[in-house]
Amino acid sequence: QVQLVESGGGLVQAGGSLRLSCARSGRTFSRYAMGWFRQAPGKEREFVATINWSGGSTYYTDSVKGRFTISRDNAKNTVYLQMNSLKPEDTAVYYCAVGQLSRVVAEYDYWGQGTQVTVSS
Repeated sequence: QVQLVESGGGLVQAGGSLRLSCARSGRTFSRYAMGWFRQAPGKEREFVATINWSGGSTYYTDSVKGRFTISRDNAKNTVYLQMNSLKPEDTAVYYCAVGQLSRVVAEYDYWGQGTQVTVSS
């Protein structure tokens, strides 16, 4: 089994920054991708960013390109999401996940419990 624990969420004003972290523990397997998704109230969970095992490939949803950066430290079993120039529409619960390098929710096998990000205008 794999456990994922997100941290770093909070309340920030528009234009501000937050850095989310997701620490993985439990079962070890090689060359997995990690992704960040988000879910706003009344909406479906949506893809934000994903990164492959080496960190050499990253993909973002269009709305966060140039503002968010995903990275990982395999020695610490941790993935990060640096979020800059935050907008009120970024408000959501953010989830990290382990699985295939994909934008599709179903391609990820393990999920964290989520961390709330609220951006005030």
